[in-house]
Amino acid sequence: MAATIGVAAEVYYSLELLRENRELPHFRSWRSAVAGRMGADTRPLTSLVPVRGPGLDLLALMGDVPSLDHAVDNLLHAPVSRLRREFEGLDFHPGHLPWARRVSEGDRDARRELAEAVRACHRLTVEPYWDRGRSELVALSTRCANLVLEGGIDLLLRSICAPLVRWRPPVLEAPYPRRVEVRLQGRGLIITPTIFAKRPVSFLWDPLDTAQPPRLTVPALRRPLTGTGPAEGDGSAVRNLESLLGRTRAAALHVTAEGCTTSELARRLNVTAAAASQHATVLRNTDLITTSRRGGSVLHLITPLGLALLRTGALTEP
Repeated sequence: MAATIGVAAEVYYSLELLRENRELPHFRSWRSAVAGRMGADTRPLTSLVPVRGPGLDLLALMGDVPSLDHAVDNLLHAPVSRLRREFEGLDFHPGHLPWARRVSEGDRDARRELAEAVRACHRLTVEPYWDRGRSELVALSTRCANLVLEGGIDLLLRSICAPLVRWRPPVLEAPYPRRVEVRLQGRGLIITPTIFAKRPVSFLWDPLDTAQPPRLTVPALRRPLTGTGPAEGDGSAVRNLESLLGRTRAAALHVTAEGCTTSELARRLNVTAAAASQHATVLRNTDLITTSRRGGSVLHLITPLGLALLRTGALTEP
């Protein structure tokens, strides 16, 4: 069970949602606030949303990392062969083909422009709404963990997005554009919650990359997505939170709200990896964050309790 599909994929999914003509009640308020606000700074990315058919796979190009800086770094260092492969067969508007070709060929300036456009789109379509979105992701992860505790993986798979997904041991049936059988062969399956995906459920599978496990994306949003824009800093709330946890540990809790590895936490706090690990251990032992292993690193994510503490800023004093 993944914590998130990553910030880059959510940004791209948000752009695909804006192109949708269907009425999506959970996104009505979001769409009315965002639509029409795209400008020159977002155009390098919005021009890469194809006219029809499959879209650009920013998940493959930028990774499933929750940190925008980390995702941008992945894009800037992606192999040209990977870029070309991801752009093959996409149905771009004829006027956008020259730009798409520059990006697919790995042009350095084009990559930087695309990276800045990802940041611009993120500021507009995702960042002001991420507080609610993050709450939904944490809530879904908690529900899934409870299902596993109650009835194991069998209960979890039977409970995911029925009837779109059906568990018929040992086969899991999920929506896909064409009929295909995918054998996991020991790779496992990553169940990934999403906020902005335009489809209720998606099966993401790369037949040319047999090392990566397939993904099943499931919707995390259960209520209309609302946001108030970047919040103004409340000095008294921040001071109270620092008084409760200590300045560095309060900052660590803020960082884990975005999701981070231990090395990212250390970099953001300007402390050693050992110190960051110690702060994470204290926050985890008090149920303010969770920690899960991802390859050779660990991912720290805030819990509902930690998120509630951030929202209030520990405003209540004795």
